Amino acid sequence: MNDLDNTIICRCSDVTLGDIRRLIAEGYTSFDEIKRITRCGMGPCQGKTCQQLIQREIAMATGQPIAALRDQTTRPPATGVRLELVAKEAYRDED
Repeated sequence: MNDLDNTIICRCSDVTLGDIRRLIAEGYTSFDEIKRITRCGMGPCQGKTCQQLIQREIAMATGQPIAALRDQTTRPPATGVRLELVAKEAYRDED
């Protein structure tokens, strides 16, 4: 383990470069696999900060070009519902 292994890669989930390198060494070679284990890409930034860093590590470890790696599967957060709509439904149920 070297000093770089303590570098935070995903600030949202507090995942270090050492964590990412260990997972890649264990055979997890896609962003989605690493995402499922570490929650990288699922925080407030939605991977805008960590995805490129993790993709770079995967590319270096596997010898693939970054362009050949798949981006994460995105699932946008649910949107809010206006309280007015909830109230209308509740009022309709009372009738």
